[in-house]
Amino acid sequence: MKPIILLHGAIGAKDQLEPLAKELSANGYQTYSINFSGHGLTPFQNSFSIQQFADELLEFVVKTHLIRPVVFGYSMGGYVALYLASQKPGIMGDIITLGTKSDWSPQSAAKETKMLDGKTIAEKVPKFAEALQKRHGNDWQLLLQKTADMMIDLGNNNLLTPTTFSQIKNKVLIGLADGDTMVREEETNNAASKIVGAARYTLQNTKHPIETVNAGELAKIISEF
Repeated sequence: MKPIILLHGAIGAKDQLEPLAKELSANGYQTYSINFSGHGLTPFQNSFSIQQFADELLEFVVKTHLIRPVVFGYSMGGYVALYLASQKPGIMGDIITLGTKSDWSPQSAAKETKMLDGKTIAEKVPKFAEALQKRHGNDWQLLLQKTADMMIDLGNNNLLTPTTFSQIKNKVLIGLADGDTMVREEETNNAASKIVGAARYTLQNTKHPIETVNAGELAKIISEF
């Protein structure tokens, strides 16, 4: 069976990818997924950054003795996969992303961090707060703060630059949901154009949250790629 690693997005966890994992398993894949540190009850590490998460992905591949596994990265997970591919050629095989924001700037970071205020979420969206606490434990507000800080850092120092993209030698498929309001089509197309040989796909009638994705349709796209 062909190995594939599924990577979750910011303030997410691997349980959100279980529907996709089931579909891929039915298509003959051996699926793996990890929680990045600070997510899904996994303890925080000293660093909370894309570089840290890339190190965790690298460590998982090495410890699990996987040979060039396929990697699917949703949102931040796609960013992590592409960054690692640029730094460690040959570690991963094909890479598929969905809803990965690559055009970070101080302005875009400020926009995204406005939605990560824990106190506001607890007061105005209590059901979402409950879901975050259930998924991440009592440190869910700390996770939001660290994620906001990471986004600000990316806004000031975007790791996915034209030079970074040019260093990626993997076969890459870049995806976007047609109803995504966080990631623009222009930046998605631009990212694909900067990676040699990269292809593009669009999920119809889908928004940014992974829960809106038709897992069967996405598994088919991954398998055909």
